[in-house]
Amino acid sequence: MRTPTGRRLTVGAALLAAAATTLAVTTTAGAFGDTPTHASAHGAVKNVILLIGDGMGDSEITLARDYTVGAAGRLSMDRLPFTGAYTTYAVHADGTPDYVTDSAASGTGWATGHKTVNGRIAKTPDTDKAVPTLLELAQRNGLATGSVTTAELTDATPAVLASHVTDRSCQGPADMAACPADTITAGGPGSIAEQSVNHKVDVLLGGGRQRFEQPVTAGPYRGGTVTDQARKLGYQVVTDSAGLAGVDAGKPVLGLFAAGNVPVEWTGKAAAVGGTAPQRCTTRNPNRPAGTPSLADSATKAIELLTAKQKHSGKGFFLQVEGASIDKQDHAADPCGQIGETVAFDRAVQVARAYAAKHPDTLVVTTADHGHSSQIVPVEAAPPGLSSTLVTDEGQQLKVSYGTNTPGKSQEHTGTQVRIAAQGPHGDRVLGVTDQTDLFTTIRTALALR
Repeated sequence: MRTPTGRRLTVGAALLAAAATTLAVTTTAGAFGDTPTHASAHGAVKNVILLIGDGMGDSEITLARDYTVGAAGRLSMDRLPFTGAYTTYAVHADGTPDYVTDSAASGTGWATGHKTVNGRIAKTPDTDKAVPTLLELAQRNGLATGSVTTAELTDATPAVLASHVTDRSCQGPADMAACPADTITAGGPGSIAEQSVNHKVDVLLGGGRQRFEQPVTAGPYRGGTVTDQARKLGYQVVTDSAGLAGVDAGKPVLGLFAAGNVPVEWTGKAAAVGGTAPQRCTTRNPNRPAGTPSLADSATKAIELLTAKQKHSGKGFFLQVEGASIDKQDHAADPCGQIGETVAFDRAVQVARAYAAKHPDTLVVTTADHGHSSQIVPVEAAPPGLSSTLVTDEGQQLKVSYGTNTPGKSQEHTGTQVRIAAQGPHGDRVLGVTDQTDLFTTIRTALALR
């Protein structure tokens, strides 16, 4: 079902320096009205940087803002000049609305312009046919491409760009039970991991090493792992910041920084029935291995590599950056983990904005795939489910409640519309209330993809 459309720079050092300057995150509401340079809605677009905060609804943004820069402060994502909202629903196989989406269906919406059923990756809801994605169209038009995430690279949001499977669980060759027709043995394209490297995406950075270490069971790469397959396809495979720093910009890069999801930045006590004692979050996770690049580090390197490639090709690039564990910590009712991931995502937004300020032919879009469960409630409230009291950087208490599932179970997504904001040419297309599928058209139109 297709919905109608409404609508090496020394880049590493330079980007981070510029980001630090722009980032001095404003802590007074008065400066919120400042408009970034190069915010024009008009002009040609050469590059697109799409940043997805998974599960980052308005409550999640507000919680991170209140805790860090204060109620009257502003995050970098708040300072994008064009801001609207979009609807996020999925569909059933018959095309009727499924009001609460998962990340597979929502990602398929912006990646392909089509609604689909929950769990499906870049395929139609009824006939289960593959639909072209923005990344595939960008490659077809000669652009460099990249995907950066804090999740496994085979998780739903990165998967929608460079794979087509019936079910999001089909991440590696050993995970294909739900996708029999997609197996290589059956004549299909294989698992998400196999498809991702077969697509020869220029930059793939994230977690999920466990999927890429699975043996390939059929086809020309049978007998090796998906990582072996990637190397045969020309990929440089790295596992930490040092490896990433030393890559050759002329070859594709596969960064696998964790066996599963990349460990979170912050820790704290999870929400509990009856609440928690007031707590401050620990802003350095002791279980996060040294040498794990931050999302901003990965985004910076990806932009550097894609910029180097475009200098040779004369074309631009398309890059998606996902802060995945906002969602995952929301599911776990862990407010500190959630806030830390939102802050880490906002730093990646800063990197993108700093690059766009020097490259005004770059469109930056920041949004979420769906809403989530956290709600800021009065400190004196006694929520019946899970809650936690935090002490913010302003010294004030803040209570957050999670009530979209019973305690002990994973908290659920919500069906709310979510923020979409932009900077750069064509940024005004996000204004008003649009649909997730309209983002596909915005990016395709901006890059003139055919």
